[in-house]
Amino acid sequence: MKIIKNIIGGLAGAIALNILHETVKQFDHDAPRVDLVGEEALNKGLEAIGTEPLEGNSLYAATLAGDILSNAFYYSLIGAGKKKYLILRGLGYGAAAGVGALKLTKPMGLSDAPATRTEKTQALTVAYYTLGG
Repeated sequence: MKIIKNIIGGLAGAIALNILHETVKQFDHDAPRVDLVGEEALNKGLEAIGTEPLEGNSLYAATLAGDILSNAFYYSLIGAGKKKYLILRGLGYGAAAGVGALKLTKPMGLSDAPATRTEKTQALTVAYYTLGG
């Protein structure tokens, strides 16, 4: 039963993260565009296995689905441990994911500009993932 609760909690965090991201990017030019990093990663992966890259709505939908699933899995790990430290673990996992979004893109061969464009963009990137956690 705990595994199901963890998955539901992880999914809730991933959905909250994506709703926030999709909403703020409509109104704020400095908002992180981690979705663009995801699209680049997905298409590079498809090209690496000899598949045609996606475009338009197909690329957007596949990236959004992959983002929600991967973040839900990651955030579900927060529940694996003592309940006493759940909030601290959530903050730590979330902040770690945000810092990872800033620091791991370039070493992975991806553009970091959508997450590191300005200091505000960087702060929002970490804040979004922390909120998800």
